[in-house]
Amino acid sequence: MQAYVYKSLRKADTYVFLSVRDDFARLPDSLRQQLDPLQFVLDVELTAQRKLARADAATVRENLGARGFHIQFPPLPGAVTGADTAAEIAAQIGPSTEAAQPDA
Repeated sequence: MQAYVYKSLRKADTYVFLSVRDDFARLPDSLRQQLDPLQFVLDVELTAQRKLARADAATVRENLGARGFHIQFPPLPGAVTGADTAAEIAAQIGPSTEAAQPDA
């Protein structure tokens, strides 16, 4: 499935995926007013093997098929996403705070 990705110039780190290029009529008016203007970023083939940085490709495909669009909002501060690696999480929480266990 082909997807066309646009970024909101009003809402930072917010992206709109459309199933048809430039088909903004699929977006509810209230949502479009909050996100406009939208700038085209890229088109991408959403295959079963496709990995996305902040979204699940299967969910995006499902939303595109059902609604014709998918909205990717920025992550909540401190939220762990599927894109976070163990190293990124470790860097966020800092060094281990576990107490050393005395030898028995």
